[in-house]
Parts: sequence; structure tokens; C-alpha cells
Amino acid sequence: MTVPVYFFTGFLESGKTTLIKDTLASPDFTENEKSLLICCEEGLEEYNEKELKKWNTEIFYVDNFEDLSYELFIELNKKYRPDRILIEFNGTWDTKAFMEMEMPIGWLTVQIVSCVDASTFMIYAQNMKQMIFNQLVYSDLIIFNRCDENTDKRFIRNNVKAINHNAQIIYESLDGSVTDQLSSDELPFDINADEIHIEDDDYGLFYMDALDNPDKYNNKVIEVKGIAISAVQGDKNAMVMGRYAMVCCAEDLSLCGILVRNVDRSKFNQNDWITVKGVVHVILNTEYNQYFIVLDAQEVNVTTPLEDAYVYFS
Repeated sequence: MTVPVYFFTGFLESGKTTLIKDTLASPDFTENEKSLLICCEEGLEEYNEKELKKWNTEIFYVDNFEDLSYELFIELNKKYRPDRILIEFNGTWDTKAFMEMEMPIGWLTVQIVSCVDASTFMIYAQNMKQMIFNQLVYSDLIIFNRCDENTDKRFIRNNVKAINHNAQIIYESLDGSVTDQLSSDELPFDINADEIHIEDDDYGLFYMDALDNPDKYNNKVIEVKGIAISAVQGDKNAMVMGRYAMVCCAEDLSLCGILVRNVDRSKFNQNDWITVKGVVHVILNTEYNQYFIVLDAQEVNVTTPLEDAYVYFS
């Protein structure tokens, strides 16, 4: 029998407990299944045993990461015989180490959710990059709560997408309602210009916006600077160019790359800095069922490297 596992992570007071309680209370989620909640952190928001019984849920507390093990999971599986597992993880623990743990046969992680306090995210992103990276890199869904009119959603989105391209982002206001997913702040370049020149400092913003809104750039002429990263297997006239984002540290670089077609690769070498001018087209990546941009080159020129090659979002 398959036992779905729902994994919730985030720092203390980031909203994990409230989200789990709302999830268990939802009629769409609970249909008499027996749930086991493995709680690895206790904050100000607490679980009520009467409520948990009403939701047919047992709770087991874990105080130390070292207590988590395959043997513990087997013991819990035998004792509680759950139909599903919810794990409230401690946001300061090593998510990667947990993801690599062996699970009992049948336990299947079906969703990884991160809760983030939007009001403190900028501070954490600037000063606790490794911890933020470890939390978000595995997430399917990232919920930014406590958003208000001062929340910089573009800063949030660019940092998250640099870590995890595929994560869905939801912004929640102070009252718990879902806010606009992104403000309509103007881009630092004219999207309606005959030719769009992407300044070096704007590469990351352009890349993330094109990732989320590829149709906005369809049939536009752009000029952009980056590194000739690699050739494309099976197409001698195509390559990947771009820049690397400094997500957390030098060991956690994320490629912000663009597929470029119609190029003569004999004119430059791999890792050369180049300027490419061309027409953007939008194509479907069937492997991921996702649309993305390609650049059909009109001009490719070797250029001077930037002193700092990395893209930063904080």
C-alpha cells in the first residue's frame, strides 16, 4: 500500500503549524484517512489533541535530528499504521540529509512545501543563504505569508527561481488571503522597443521574467551578453549561452542559460564572452511541458569578459 508523505519545512514561526492544521481540517484533504503527524519543532502555535482526534490524526514528536532514522520510521509504521504521513520539519536541520534517508517500503513523498515569512526573507536571503537554499531547493510549493504593500515580490521571485526553477510561489497577505502573484513594476528596459538591449546588471531580471512570461518576448529583437557555455548535441549550429547565478555559494551556482540557434561556433570558443543579437521565439519543451525562449542569432561577437561574471539576486 502506498503511504503518501507530505513534507513541510520553514523556520520557526513561519506558518508551518497553521498550514498543517488548515490542511487537516480541509474536507478536500481528509476523508476518514488515518494520518500520522511527525512534529520536529514546537513553536507558539500548538496542536490541540481534541482537534487532532477529530481529524483522525496521531502525533509523534522528534526533538533531535539524530533521532530520525529508517528504524524509527519502521517502528512508527508498525505502531500507527497510517494511511498518510505529514512531517513538520525543523527549518534549521539539514533537509538534504533527510531527503537521502531510507524510507519504509510504500512511503512516497508526494509534496514538499516551504513556508516563509515574507517580512524577514530579505534578511535571511542576505545573511543565511545556505539555510535558505537547503529549505527551498527541494520544494514543490513555497508559500510566502505575511505579505503587505512593502513586500518586494520581484526580489522574492528572482531569488527563489534561481534556487528552484520549478517551484510554485504563492503570496499570502496578513489576513491569509492570496495576494497578486507579482506586481506590475516596470522593467529596466523598454519591452516595446524595436531592439531591446539587456544591460549587464539586468541579465538576471531579464532571464527570470522571460522564464515566467516567455510570450512577452516572442518575436522581439534583443541583444544580450553572456558566456558561450556549451554546444548542443545533434545541432552544430546551436549552443547554450548565459551566466551563472550565485544562489548560495560557489558550490551552488545555477545556470541562467538561453538556447541560441543559427550560430557559427567556429568564430568563438567555449567559455568565451559573447554578445548575441537576435530574434526571440517561444518553443515548447516536451520533457517538462513548459514553454521557454530561444534566440535565433543575427549577430554573434566575442566581447570583453565582465569583472564579476555572476548574477546576484540579493
